[in-house]
Parts: sequence; C-alpha cells; structure tokens
Amino acid sequence: MPNRSILKIGLVMDATDLKVFEAVARHGSMNRAAAELNTVQSNVTARVRALELELGIQLFQRHARGVKVTPAGRRMLPFSARITKLLSDAKAAARDDGTPGGVLELGTLETTAAIRLPSVLASFTKAYPKVRPVVTTGTTCSLIEDVVECRLEGAFVAGPVDHPDLQQECLFREELVLVTPRSIRGIEELSSIDELKTIVFRVGCSYRIRLENLLTKVGIPVAQPLEFGSIDAILGCVAAGVGITLLPKGVVVAAWRDGQVAVHELESEFSEVQTVFIRRTDAYVSSALSAFLQIVRPGTELHVAAAE
Repeated sequence: MPNRSILKIGLVMDATDLKVFEAVARHGSMNRAAAELNTVQSNVTARVRALELELGIQLFQRHARGVKVTPAGRRMLPFSARITKLLSDAKAAARDDGTPGGVLELGTLETTAAIRLPSVLASFTKAYPKVRPVVTTGTTCSLIEDVVECRLEGAFVAGPVDHPDLQQECLFREELVLVTPRSIRGIEELSSIDELKTIVFRVGCSYRIRLENLLTKVGIPVAQPLEFGSIDAILGCVAAGVGITLLPKGVVVAAWRDGQVAVHELESEFSEVQTVFIRRTDAYVSSALSAFLQIVRPGTELHVAAAE
C-alpha cells in the first residue's frame, strides 16, 4: 500500500507543481509567484491546493499579507529544489553536445564583480559567443543559499566554505584593508571617535563580519552599521567622513590614489581572504560552466587563445 501511494504522488506531482511551490515559498505570495512564473494567480492557487490535497498536508498558512510556509512545507522545500534541479540537469545533459551554449547563471560578490570578473567575462564571451552569462551579485551568505537551493549554477564567495552539499575551488586571493576618511592617520585614532559608524554591505557579508571582529579585538565600540548595496556608495560615505569600512585593496586603489580616502594595512588575520567558486556536488556541470571555469582559473590564458 505505501508503494502505491508513492507511485500515485509521483504521477501527479510534476516539475511544474514543484516549481510553483518553490516560487510561492520564496516570495511568500501567490501574486508575486504568479508574476515570476508569467501566469495568473488563480493557476498558482489551484496548483498549490491540488498539491496539498494530493499530499494530504498543508504546505502554506494563508494570512492577509500572503502565505507562510508550514513546518511540513519547510521540510519539503529542499527536496523540491533538488528534484526540480535534477530534472533541469537531465534536460541540459541530453541537449549538451559538448559545445558551450545557452544561459549560464552565476553569482558573485560585489567586489569580485568589480575587480575580477570584467576581464574574465570579456575573454569568456569572446571565446564562447553562444553562451549568455547572467550574473547576480549578493553577499556570501545569500549566494551560498542560492547555490544550495539550485537557483544558481555556481558563485564566487568569500572562503573557505564548509557545507555538505557544496564543493569549492579557490580562485583568487585578496588583501583586505581598512578604509577611513583622510583625517584618520591610524587605527589607534578610531577609539577617540564618538559613535564610530561602519559603512558596510547588508547582513551576510563576510567583510562586514571581519570588520566587526577587528574592531571588537581592539576594543573599539561602534554605532549601528550603515548598509549600502554598492561599492561606490560605501566609498562615497567614507570619503565624506561618515564612517569606515573594510574592502579588498584592489577596489579602493583608485579612490586612495585620488586622495579621497585613507587606506590602512592590517595583520594577516584580518587582511588575507580567499575568493572561492562554489557549486553543488551533485549538480550537472554543463559545457558552458566547464568552459567558464577553465578560463577563470589562474594560469589558463592558453585555453582562451586555443578557444579563439
């Protein structure tokens, strides 16, 4: 009897049902999920209700502002993403004849996008014009989640990363520096500033965590962090004297040379950071992703020339 039930669920629960379920769970709204899936809300609602009826459990709690995933729904969510990704990988593998092509969805830190990816993407798109890279920026935490949940094929994040479903490859090493207004001549002067502010990316940024640890170690209290979504905004605030930040040296060189900010080198405990590329260990590696990694790995310029 249990086997018949599983077979019956398997026949009814198709990839579209799972895709709808995942979208509603992520957005917390039938309306927003419908907009993403390019369908009407009634279709989304009907699929969710049919799935709940078939499973015999409630996946969402309805409320005035939308829906909330139930404990049962949260338990099902990781499997939904993995099954959807597995079906997608199966189609990709069947269609992949070894010639890189199609869409390649990647994630990256804002800083990596600024100082590392422009030249890599220029070489890659020239060598493989049939591939369309789609790059999303985020924090290390958000990008890890996106890769784990199969929303991205891979991502550049601050390492090392310890996750049972992910494999990592160190590709770049960066030197982090403390960036302050020009009036600050050394880190020891920070203790004299009342309500010192940090100018950082949103929660989940590894550089933000390192800055907090650095200031805690030297006994410097800080006020509520000011969060921004771009490097230019962060550097602009630091140049204006609003606060301090911690960024890779390569990102701040231009502003430093132009006399907009001051840069202070740090001990290796806080300055040395590696940028790793992560992907799911069980995911299919497309020809496009394989070609991209071949180009981005240090010392592989010859591969680009050969591809051209």
